[in-house]
Amino acid sequence: MYQKLPLVVAIIFLSSFFTFTSVQTFAEERKNDEENIFDERMALFQKTESLTQIPWYYFAAIDNYERNIQPSTDEPEKVISIDISDEIWFGSGNKSMGTEVEIIEMFQGKGKDGNGDNQANPDDPEDVLYTIGNMILEYGNTVDDIKIGLWNYYKRDLTVQTIMNTAKVFKTFQEIHLTDREFPVDTDYNYTYKNNWGDRRGFGGLRVHEGSDIFADYGTPVKSTTYGVVEMMGWNLYGGWRIGIRDIYNNYHYYAHMSGYEEDVKVGQVVQPGDRLGSVGSTGYGPPGTSGKFPPHLHYGMYKDNGYNEFSYDPYPYLAKWERMTKE
Repeated sequence: MYQKLPLVVAIIFLSSFFTFTSVQTFAEERKNDEENIFDERMALFQKTESLTQIPWYYFAAIDNYERNIQPSTDEPEKVISIDISDEIWFGSGNKSMGTEVEIIEMFQGKGKDGNGDNQANPDDPEDVLYTIGNMILEYGNTVDDIKIGLWNYYKRDLTVQTIMNTAKVFKTFQEIHLTDREFPVDTDYNYTYKNNWGDRRGFGGLRVHEGSDIFADYGTPVKSTTYGVVEMMGWNLYGGWRIGIRDIYNNYHYYAHMSGYEEDVKVGQVVQPGDRLGSVGSTGYGPPGTSGKFPPHLHYGMYKDNGYNEFSYDPYPYLAKWERMTKE
């Protein structure tokens, strides 16, 4: 029996080795697939820019917005996620759903041929991007024209604002694959937090806590967790000195009870993970300047826009993940 032990150990070792290797290979393949799809998207955005003279980052922002309002499925991720309704694409009254350009034009549909095959196919990424580009060009190609075109298509201010902010981020970094994240307080300082999203709060009337509290000393640096644009700054009765950042995934990040802001932070500014926004304080629960009604901490909230409304969701799992990423 004792003579067989080395063989058993060897089998276990080899089994573990091949399992680890398989997992590692799968992870590498998945990473390569992800990079390939982002490269393919960028190539399509840049091609559509050359056809329409609309900068590529607007197409990237529209596509990113639509991808993040669509429900999760088990289907493989599409290269382009912009979804134009059949009525708009084929034209009102066009029951044939034929993709021939002449038929679509006959019914005053918006579908366009983006790759020269005389077909306007709503499942063809080149045709989709060229179509949305031409719909915007009906209003012009200046920044204001693009905003007007987006509003007339989506009929929603927050959607236009999100797309314009995301385009600004993509333009700044000249990249669409932006996945870095960082914990919202400097991890070199002492801090503690727990999952208290949804807890009851009494100031100003009974309500629920829409965030996680990260307790730290006064002056602990507060950082941006994500790529985005500063959308809101100033005093709030509940949040004190607060700041709101809209990211590129249709999320609004809310930082509250701060003691103040960094001098160079302003509304409309593009930020990235790790950018210092201000510092931890205990402001709020009163008129401007009120402080000290509770221990110093950062209230960090996350809100998701699904294309129809915006709602709070639990940030704790993300904070735990970003804490690990920051400390690696």
